[in-house]
Amino acid sequence: MTVERHPSETPSGVRRFAAPFRYLRLVAPLPIGRDAEWAVPEEAPDERLRAPRRRVLPRHAAVGFIIPLLILIAWEAACRSGLAPRNLLPAPSAVLGALYDLARRGELLGHIGITLFRVFFGFLLGTIVGTVLGALTGYSSWWRRLLDPMLQALQNVPSIAWVPLFILWLGIFEASKVTLIAVGVFFPVYLNLMSGIQQVDRKLVEVGRIYGYSGFALVWRVLLPATLPFYVTGLRGGLGLGWMFVLAAEFMGASEGLGYLLIDGEQTGRPQIIIASILLFALLGKLSDLALVSVARHYTGWQDSFRAASEKQADVADQRRLETL
Repeated sequence: MTVERHPSETPSGVRRFAAPFRYLRLVAPLPIGRDAEWAVPEEAPDERLRAPRRRVLPRHAAVGFIIPLLILIAWEAACRSGLAPRNLLPAPSAVLGALYDLARRGELLGHIGITLFRVFFGFLLGTIVGTVLGALTGYSSWWRRLLDPMLQALQNVPSIAWVPLFILWLGIFEASKVTLIAVGVFFPVYLNLMSGIQQVDRKLVEVGRIYGYSGFALVWRVLLPATLPFYVTGLRGGLGLGWMFVLAAEFMGASEGLGYLLIDGEQTGRPQIIIASILLFALLGKLSDLALVSVARHYTGWQDSFRAASEKQADVADQRRLETL
């Protein structure tokens, strides 16, 4: 198994590839002479690089709803039978009624919108800084020795500890809230990207240097594509922490947002508002994670992993089931 050469070095009569490091491919030797080991036949596409087909009828999509539905049914039954005190644990129907009341008054969308705004820009800022520093410390041992000890120490600072400092520096408006969320997003992105770069196969780096890549070009064309699975994991972890940190951010003098709604429910003795806010956090966090995963699949479809093989088998089974209908 060997690595393709640059298009200018491939013999005539075989397919030529541009941008060899868009996805680094390993190809089997062909018996066509001295340069056979570098050739790829026209009729041998790499199945691993094909984007996975979108599943038409996902077989397991409904499985994840079973436990939540059972919990909701048991919860409603416990409240209606008097096993749970309604002033402490309102029934799901009461929670839905509170959400409907907020939506009818036009307040619900405002709270959701401002929270989404804060999470989005905090996630964007934390991802940019985490990507830059993660790539820098992962590639350069000198920068890693200089920056990583300090960043590892700062990772252990509780989120609430940043609140008074950011209020002092940035005030109580949106800048301090977005910055606090960015701090939470930064560390998973930074750590996963740095670790991913350090675990890249040494042979890929050597081949990249043979092609003349070094410094930023080597990071951008070889290391980052090879670390995409680690990077996506860091993005998902950072997004989850962003949703956690937004609650602490909305403690800082906020007058809108789901965190404000939760605190308002606690101060006014309305547990249905508290539970409604928690459920909205969970729902919006899951939807944003699904959106991130769906985007990431377009860039990690080349993986020949156990999960990719399982999904491919499920796609084939779904397609056959559709054909029989």
